[in-house]
Amino acid sequence: MAEGSVMSRKNLQMLSESLAKVAKHFNKKEVKCLIRLYNDLVGEQSERRMGAGLDRSKFRNILHNTFGMTDDMIMDRAFRAFDKDNDGFISIKEWIEGLSVFLRGTLDERIKYCFDVYDLNGDGYISREEMFHMLKNSLTKQPTEEDPDEGIKDLVEITLKKMDHDHDGRLSFSDFEKAVRDEELLLEAFGSCLPDTKV
Repeated sequence: MAEGSVMSRKNLQMLSESLAKVAKHFNKKEVKCLIRLYNDLVGEQSERRMGAGLDRSKFRNILHNTFGMTDDMIMDRAFRAFDKDNDGFISIKEWIEGLSVFLRGTLDERIKYCFDVYDLNGDGYISREEMFHMLKNSLTKQPTEEDPDEGIKDLVEITLKKMDHDHDGRLSFSDFEKAVRDEELLLEAFGSCLPDTKV
C-alpha cells in the first residue's frame, strides 16, 4: 500500500492492536477487517465533512441492507447508541465498540444497548408514550381493525404489567433488566434493534 493511501499497513496494524483491546469480542484479524470496511464506507460518502466518520444515512443503509432493519425510529436510535459522543458521526472507535456489542455482546451488554435504543428521549426511562410509538411502528396494521391504536394501548398495559416491577407506570433500566433476565425474549420487546441471528 502506498504511503498516501487511506491508511498505511503500519498504521492499520497499530490501530487494530489498540482497538482490539477495547473490542472484547473481536480478535485482531477481525478488527483489521472491520477497519478496512469502515474506511471503504467512509470513502464512499460524499465529500462534505470527510474524515469526520460514518454519517447517519450510510449507517442506516448498513442496518437496513446488511441486518434487515426496517424501522426508521429504531435505526435512528441505534445510530445514537453507537455515536457515544453525539457528534453526528460514528468514529472508528465507536464503530468497533458498537459492533462488538451489536454482533457479539454478552446479555448484559445487549440489555444496556437495547434499553438505550428504546429510551427514545434519553431520560433513563421507557415511558408509556415511547412504548406506544415503538409498538405502533413495529406492528403491521390489519385493514379490518376499527381503531388499531386501542389494541396497541392494551399491549402497552400488558407489557407494563409484565415488566414494570416497581409499578411506577414506566420502565427503568432495572425494570427492563429484571424482565429480560426472567424472560430473554423480552430483550427486543419494542422492536428489532439487534441483528437477526442468521446474519
